[in-house]
Amino acid sequence: MERRARTFTRILAGAAIAVSGCGGASNSTSSPPPPPVHNEWTWISGADVVDQAGVYGKQGTPSSSNSPGARAGASSWIDASGNFWLFGGYGAGAVLSPTVFEGDLNDLWKYSNGEWTWVSGSDQTEQPGNYGSTGVGAPGNVPGARWFATSWTDAAGNLWLFGGLGIDSTSTRGDLNDLWKFSNGEWTWMGGSKMAAQQGISGAWQGTGIYGTQGVPSPYNFPGAREWASGWTDTAGNLWLFGGEGTDSAGNLGYLNDLWKYSNGMWTWIAGSNLVDQLGVYGTLGNAAGGNTPGARVSSIAWTDKSGNLWLFGGEGDDATGKGIGCATSPYVCELNDVWKFDGTHWTWMGGSNVTDQPGIYGTQGIAASANIPGARTDAVGWLDAEGNLWLFGGLGNDSAGSYGELGDLWKFSGGQWIWVNGPNTVNQIGSYGTLGTAASTNEPVCRHWAVGWTDQSGNLWLFGGFNQWTPPFNGQFNDLWEYQP
Repeated sequence: MERRARTFTRILAGAAIAVSGCGGASNSTSSPPPPPVHNEWTWISGADVVDQAGVYGKQGTPSSSNSPGARAGASSWIDASGNFWLFGGYGAGAVLSPTVFEGDLNDLWKYSNGEWTWVSGSDQTEQPGNYGSTGVGAPGNVPGARWFATSWTDAAGNLWLFGGLGIDSTSTRGDLNDLWKFSNGEWTWMGGSKMAAQQGISGAWQGTGIYGTQGVPSPYNFPGAREWASGWTDTAGNLWLFGGEGTDSAGNLGYLNDLWKYSNGMWTWIAGSNLVDQLGVYGTLGNAAGGNTPGARVSSIAWTDKSGNLWLFGGEGDDATGKGIGCATSPYVCELNDVWKFDGTHWTWMGGSNVTDQPGIYGTQGIAASANIPGARTDAVGWLDAEGNLWLFGGLGNDSAGSYGELGDLWKFSGGQWIWVNGPNTVNQIGSYGTLGTAASTNEPVCRHWAVGWTDQSGNLWLFGGFNQWTPPFNGQFNDLWEYQP
């Protein structure tokens, strides 16, 4: 169907669950995490092998034996109390058999006090959405199974979910543009379509964006159906949405570079194009300008600094030369490592290259340098620490030698400079789990992409799940939970 989704279908076909696989190991039970150790990883819970089924327990009841199944492309949040939340993704439900493989999920989990709780949704894959009435919460409401949705937490601590690739109200699979809120234990469908984008007889795609007038909010505006978009929350709790793969204003399917704001129940098209596959306009490094804009892309890392500026790093897509437009036929030659800042009015190219597929410049581990830059990559994990610094882990991309594959490097971006903090500077490394619950300098998560992360109230970084394509015996999806204290 979608350009990138066709590639991933081919990749994941080789990762269908082998029921007895990986030595027959089972999920590890979780326990309250020990005091973290600075600059060391701790394997907290989940399995040290791939493709494990979920252990759901009783809905609404926390247990040390509960564990979400292995998955990739899930959505994550942190609520006002500091609890971690996890929704959906592509992976394993509660039952695996020779005829039941992985699929899209719509289970909602909470992690608190060292235990997982299955909160809502199904323990089986490929479930349609139950939308109810727009704007009305109900116990039976639930988004359909999906992965690569955009998620954020508002100023009141409510969880929000937008779009992704998944199952609509009619059990049809495709790109979505439905908007959901989870509050007081109930899902509410807030807007967008109950139907996935589908190609019509004319060749155009349904699920087009309604852009309206740039800079003017309207209740009729709505981003088109999409997956792999990037999202921010500003200091007022508003959502900002950028890019992804989806449908533009003309019904074309491709990579997007539109920037949207959601505030007071209305969408505003802020910047970028309303058409797919636009090149980046970089301007001069470090100088804001009205014509600057990142190229169309998917799976970037997005964060907000303490001044409320929006930042964007990397992803897969279009550079200044148009090289990335060939992603449909050459999916591994269009990764980016550019850094952008949006100040509310203008984009500024802040670092990295304006062409794709650059190797990483690692420098000396632990030492900041102006020349340092992570290699071009997509599908990485990003966190903000207590001081507002960005941390970056893994993804698919280029290592120090320019080799392409699974990454497991950990970076920090602070004061405008990158620091290679931890992990290998070469691709496809298997890492080391060490002992469950024990931090060690030799511990390293297996290289991976499509994982999710949280930052706890103490500023520690948490990593869950993801997918590895090229590193035997870890070819598959993870359900391991890790903690890293900066």
